[in-house]
Amino acid sequence: MLARKGLLPDGFLLTRLAEDHNQHNRSRSRSQRARFITKTGSCNVAHKNIREQGRFLQDVFTTMVDLKWQHSFLIFTSAFLCSWMLFAMIWWLLAFAHGDLEPRDPIGEPGLVPCVTAIHSFTSAFLFSIEVQVTIGFGGRMVTEECPLAIIVLIIQNIVGLIINAVMLGCVFMKTAQANRRAETLIFSRNAVIAQRNGRPTFMFRVGDLRKSMIISATVQLQVIRRTVTAEGEVIPVSQLDIQVENPLRSNGIFLVSPLIISHTIERGSPLYELSAQSLGSEDLEVIVILEGVVETTGITMQARTSYTPEEILWGRRFVSIMTEEDGRYCVDYSKFGNTVAVRMSSLSAKELDQTRGIQEGSTDTHPQGWGLVRAGRGGFRRGGRTCDSSAPQPWYTHSEKPETLLEQRGQKKKVQLEVIGRQMDDDDTLEEKDE
Repeated sequence: MLARKGLLPDGFLLTRLAEDHNQHNRSRSRSQRARFITKTGSCNVAHKNIREQGRFLQDVFTTMVDLKWQHSFLIFTSAFLCSWMLFAMIWWLLAFAHGDLEPRDPIGEPGLVPCVTAIHSFTSAFLFSIEVQVTIGFGGRMVTEECPLAIIVLIIQNIVGLIINAVMLGCVFMKTAQANRRAETLIFSRNAVIAQRNGRPTFMFRVGDLRKSMIISATVQLQVIRRTVTAEGEVIPVSQLDIQVENPLRSNGIFLVSPLIISHTIERGSPLYELSAQSLGSEDLEVIVILEGVVETTGITMQARTSYTPEEILWGRRFVSIMTEEDGRYCVDYSKFGNTVAVRMSSLSAKELDQTRGIQEGSTDTHPQGWGLVRAGRGGFRRGGRTCDSSAPQPWYTHSEKPETLLEQRGQKKKVQLEVIGRQMDDDDTLEEKDE
């Protein structure tokens, strides 16, 4: 984004030269695919055959802000010229109707008092129109008390001039303070990577902010756009699927104080669950990244966008570290912002890896957890010296509820239930009475 404008070195946001060379050769062999969001964040969608063009005129201010600068300056200049010419025509007609344009003898007797002094032609009326609207006031021309209609025209022209100034200056301010201008200093890595993180395949990309001013309440949203076919055979060319960003807080909020690696764990339910190294090149998908937040200095809500196509997703690579600690503060080396290194990773998809690990779709764990299972006769298992039914396995720590004497050998001690002890004492007393 910024390297294209010459604001940063050419090596900024690029991976190593070997990676770029291989990627260029690989993408050259394939036909170029259309993408919805370009790398600079603009929407790559053309709207054609719009019949209701009048809807744009109902929101003139937004339409003028969305125009290009050359068109805005053209409208800005044309609005002032047209208003000056319109009121110049009105002043000339007032002077013509009042008879101020007739030649007079300067030596003779003074004639009627004109509506506007020193107006003798259309050129002088045009100059007076400019003086009124921009409040120059050279002093040679002025409105007299002779014509009340001229006073009304003077008031109307002042009001119209103020409205034109307010609208045009507002458009220029909004164009210079647009939220996408702040997005120019938010950078994304040119490539995304898929690598193992905590034992799971993870989709990752890097985002950074070049300014010292913070982005307040920054959030990251990921979406996958792909072509899908329903069970009824309906083809949906644009199907948007949300991707959950890896965050312990279960939210998409980030603290963008330094470049961050945004990750998404590829697991069951993820749109990338069936993506493998072999199928990556043939997939027709696009991962769109949307970063939103509030600019700290202006309070304007901004949005930065980018996207990653299959050609821009590197399998089996991870980003290098770019942050070091020097003199009691952290330093970021942006020259390595997009650099990646190769890591060992299986070419299988997350779904295939789960199947090889014995995690099948829709299966539940019917085996009791705890000790290992050992055959204990017909139709049963013995777990830790206990026998439990295979149809309804019981935990190893489940105790029997039968009123039997519990014996536990701890040295020479024997543990007996109290009910048994009491029953034995009664029997002893009975025997003693009989002996007597």
